[in-house]
Amino acid sequence: MNEQHIHRIFQVGIILKGLHALIECAGGVALYFISTESIVHWVDLLTQEELIEDPDDFVATHLLMVAQHLSVGTETFYAFYLLSHGLVNVALVIGLLRGRLWAYPVSLAVLVAFIAYQGYRYSYTHSIGLMVLTAFDIVIIWLIWHEWRLLRLRRA
Repeated sequence: MNEQHIHRIFQVGIILKGLHALIECAGGVALYFISTESIVHWVDLLTQEELIEDPDDFVATHLLMVAQHLSVGTETFYAFYLLSHGLVNVALVIGLLRGRLWAYPVSLAVLVAFIAYQGYRYSYTHSIGLMVLTAFDIVIIWLIWHEWRLLRLRRA
């Protein structure tokens, strides 16, 4: 694979990371403004038909269980986590897409820290989604490192 293809993959990966960050920001803001009762109500409405059809549906039962056990403190934590994680990633994505040298090492450090936290959370949740996100972050780390190395060589 030549450097042009790797650079395009880098750009697409960073844009996807940015879109994911914007979704996290929106989710964090929504969690701040939507009450726990409203979340339970909406999850109940969304899963009701599926649970009537199949009372043991894995996704529906787990969504409902998570919503019903959501406390105000937990909701506040997730809102803060999503918003802060999203904002940090948006700032880093902007820096990377603009080719700012500072953004490369900072992005690597932040992503490694996020992966460490995701690994910690995985030990409690065993979430497949968390593992997919971690795998994506590992690929992004490699792409950032590769681009940073090339950028430093070009500027030297």
